[in-house]
Amino acid sequence: MENNKISLMDAYMIETLRSNGLSNEEMVALLEKKNISDLKQINTKFDFNNLINLYEQDKDTFKSVLQDGYTVKFLTMNGLKNLLQMKFDKDAEKDYEISDTGIQRLEIETHKLPALQQLLSINWIIEEQNDTDIDSSKKIVNIQIV
Repeated sequence: MENNKISLMDAYMIETLRSNGLSNEEMVALLEKKNISDLKQINTKFDFNNLINLYEQDKDTFKSVLQDGYTVKFLTMNGLKNLLQMKFDKDAEKDYEISDTGIQRLEIETHKLPALQQLLSINWIIEEQNDTDIDSSKKIVNIQIV
């Protein structure tokens, strides 16, 4: 199956709703009802009409985005940092180092690595580090722009 591709702003909206406790099913129900007021209570800065439009274009694909994951069409460095915080609760300088070419020494749970790999647009690559001091449930990775 080909990755579902969405915009960075759509990813921000989805991850903001998730971080505020909405399940995939609740998100779909609100979008189905076009219930913008409930969504605006979570974040007033987003135009959730865009998310409704994405949902209405192809409901099955949107549900797959929520269930199976997505790739951001074009991901900037700031976009990557924001999604690392929103989706994986990873903060710059605390959980990883920033370099001119990307992210260094990000420690991530092994089971979350596929979601991170899927998320990245084609202008990013992940390099796993061999670190014997870390337990097998975690990986140390660098994320580099190409």
